[in-house]
Amino acid sequence: AEYMGDAMSVASATLVIIVAIFFFGMGIYGLALPSQLINPFGIHLPSAAARSEVRAVYGGFGVATAIILLIAKFQNGISRGFEQGVCVTVAVSLLGMACGRVIAGVVELIFTRKFTTFYPNWFYFFVELALAACLLVAVLTAS
Repeated sequence: AEYMGDAMSVASATLVIIVAIFFFGMGIYGLALPSQLINPFGIHLPSAAARSEVRAVYGGFGVATAIILLIAKFQNGISRGFEQGVCVTVAVSLLGMACGRVIAGVVELIFTRKFTTFYPNWFYFFVELALAACLLVAVLTAS
């Protein structure tokens, strides 16, 4: 039984690390190369203000999210409730983004009679679902 608990703790930690790596990578990419990060969505950043916005929203937010996930999971003295709260909050945020993509797809279909493309829109829908699932499973499997 102890072995199973240890395995579940390792699985939970691994899932949080995977999500943190994604957010950290997105954050560093957004801070360093905001135009390249957002370009697949057809958005161009012609001004310093536009690049600053992407650096803040994708860069700063991504790095901060990675850090708080790792602190919540690994910092000694952090309560189980805090860890669960951080993981659930980030998971719900990811699910909100995925739902926003569904709503956007429906709106586009209704008003333009066009489907949104698989990449990047639906690709990131599935990424967001997968990352949210990782965090929710991590909460359920942590001991």
